[in-house]
Amino acid sequence: MKWAFFGSSLVSAYWNGAATYYRGLLRAMAARGHEITFYEPDAYERQKNRDITDPEWAKVHVWPADRLGLERALESARDADLIVKASGVGVYDEELEARVLDFKKEGRRVVFWDVDAPATLDRMNLNPRDPFRSLIPQYDLIFTYGGGDPVVREYEELGASACVPVYNALDCSTHYRVAADSRFEGMLGFLGNRMPDREKRVDDFFFHAVRQMPNSDFLLGGNGWADKELPSNLKYLGHIYTHEHNAFNSSLRTVLNLNRESMVSYGYSPPTRVFEAAGAEACLITDRWKGVDYFFEPGKEVLVAGSGDELIAHLEALTPDRARRIGAAAYRKVIAKHTYDHRAALVDNLLRKT
Repeated sequence: MKWAFFGSSLVSAYWNGAATYYRGLLRAMAARGHEITFYEPDAYERQKNRDITDPEWAKVHVWPADRLGLERALESARDADLIVKASGVGVYDEELEARVLDFKKEGRRVVFWDVDAPATLDRMNLNPRDPFRSLIPQYDLIFTYGGGDPVVREYEELGASACVPVYNALDCSTHYRVAADSRFEGMLGFLGNRMPDREKRVDDFFFHAVRQMPNSDFLLGGNGWADKELPSNLKYLGHIYTHEHNAFNSSLRTVLNLNRESMVSYGYSPPTRVFEAAGAEACLITDRWKGVDYFFEPGKEVLVAGSGDELIAHLEALTPDRARRIGAAAYRKVIAKHTYDHRAALVDNLLRKT
């Protein structure tokens, strides 16, 4: 099947958390015989901050982020068997969501792939006149990368013919354990861009622990934190390129995951970095959210903290040996149930049936 996939970026993770999701999933779909062309705008300096060159398993069409670039991208996609519009392309999103539906015909399906369903649904709940509301019933399928049953129910109530979560997972070809790197050694590391609906949780969990444990070393990676007052026991690394994630996850005693508020409210929304950490056999500590036990067994494969004080308690009680056991157990779980090969099998079966 020939795919035309409109998304934020396949080749750059710069201010683009969905990049590794796209790569893992589309690589696995290509391995199943699908022909992928990824259409991404030249925006937000992502082309200047590429993580990868154009991959062998997909064609990358970078279009100028202007009207002419949009029209040429749409015209190029016209011959595809499957048209996918992902959320958060970054430019012309509303227009793309409407225009791709013009391609519907017998033998060609149009799919909306929501890589931030909690935020999309919250936006529509706040604005009954949101133009996307009327488009939802026209799509052949809605895929999401999180949210579980609450997201499915809301999309179905808005008229979706079908809504199926396709969760983040591990790309075994790119994320795995490597030798420790002294640049990334420390008690706990957090990797995430500074986002308005996550910053309070970062303050309440991560920065609280940093300040209460002045004799321990902490690491922070991601964009947007440079102008924040940082304690002396915290090393700020800035943007960490995808090829460095393995060393980051393999070198620290523990790795922290903090979900955005919208994802916590819906649950069942593990970010890609959860599975990246597990692939490197890292000991993961996550904030509490509904559905965490669907992916990992708390206490055995992951540690769960409901507050900054609980995070500190985990850190103070955690021995290096137990951290290694938790990381190894998490790795065994993702290999068995949560790789992109598992996700691609789900998508392939759905596309063949519908």
